[in-house]
Amino acid sequence: MRSLSLLACLLVVTPFTIASDAQKNFDLKPFKIDLTGEIPRLRSLVNNTRLPDKALDPDAGQEKGIELDILRELQSDWLKNFDWKVQQTELNNFSHFTALIEGQSVHFVHQKSEDPNAIPLILLHGWPGSFHEFLPVINPLTESSTSASGKTVSYNVVVPSLPGFVFSSAPPANWTVDDTARIFNTLMTDVLGYSTYAVHGTDWGSVVAYSLYSSFNTTVRAAHFVFLPFLPPSAEDIAANNITLSDIQKVTEHRVIEFNAIGNGYLIEQRTKPNDIGLALYDNPVGQLAWIAGKIKLWSDPRAGTSPSVLDNTAILTSVSLYCLTDSFLSSVWIYAQNADALKTVYTKAPTDAPLLFSQYEYNVGLWPEEYVAKVGNLVSYNVHDFGGHFPGLDNPPALIDDLRDIGLYFEA
Repeated sequence: MRSLSLLACLLVVTPFTIASDAQKNFDLKPFKIDLTGEIPRLRSLVNNTRLPDKALDPDAGQEKGIELDILRELQSDWLKNFDWKVQQTELNNFSHFTALIEGQSVHFVHQKSEDPNAIPLILLHGWPGSFHEFLPVINPLTESSTSASGKTVSYNVVVPSLPGFVFSSAPPANWTVDDTARIFNTLMTDVLGYSTYAVHGTDWGSVVAYSLYSSFNTTVRAAHFVFLPFLPPSAEDIAANNITLSDIQKVTEHRVIEFNAIGNGYLIEQRTKPNDIGLALYDNPVGQLAWIAGKIKLWSDPRAGTSPSVLDNTAILTSVSLYCLTDSFLSSVWIYAQNADALKTVYTKAPTDAPLLFSQYEYNVGLWPEEYVAKVGNLVSYNVHDFGGHFPGLDNPPALIDDLRDIGLYFEA
């Protein structure tokens, strides 16, 4: 289905002017999402999937995996209330492109500001996310805003799909996050023509972003993270270093302890047996829904779906639909096996003077106190938010927008 899905994504004319050299050397093309032809089969698969009549343990919470009644509700919404055409139209309101870099077809959104001094900013998602999780923040970031110091800030926003995710092609077997960082630096500099830029990363996107921050220190001149490619310190380590946590951070610390105890089974499975889960769920939309939605709900703020969060059932179903309609679930989980040692145990500082900003969200599944973040880069800003989780672009868009705008206070081309 994936090859058919990609062929269904038609070219369109957009207002963005493609540089002739980039068009020639990187096969840079405008891109439009058109997956409506796949919807009848998707709906048939969803409709014909049977679920158990009752839960084996009605008292089991989400710590045992997605709850049956939640999955049944999502399946029903997928059939009765969810309209892919509406979501596809919203996705196509952004300027999409593809480029061929080192043999990899890279899909990305490129939304430009009207400000000629706008800062180039690349936003990097993780698993089980996609470019979709940043859509609420893209347009606001292209608009000019004025900081308390009177500085005007706006961004040219680039949101690529990681290799193997949705519309980007699956990478070869030995592909690493450092390879992804390299082609994304090529995307920003050689394809789009930006000599310097800023980067934001979450989840796997933070691993790629840190590789960019560390290895491409002449082009990456600022970085913002909500997750780090270093194992979070244990509660014992934090206490031993006499670090006092705020009440919000104590909630996050509890989340990390809980995640380490009962929440990382998926990680072991995808790191060691990606084909087992990837092939088992390959043509099983409701299975992918259970696997992905369970993580989204567990890792996000318990208040998700209430303001300021936009992480509701429609957002979850859009995210899962993108995986299903592009047949990219299997290739997406392989990122774990290809980068089994991505999270480092030893904290090292990147060889760059570029400013680093960090935001800690209360219900994220990783906690990095300020003292630890300062070990890995030139930390200039550390914020703690009392709303939001692992997907702040959906879970708390206003806070993420404000924090990303802070990059402009420190960015120097």
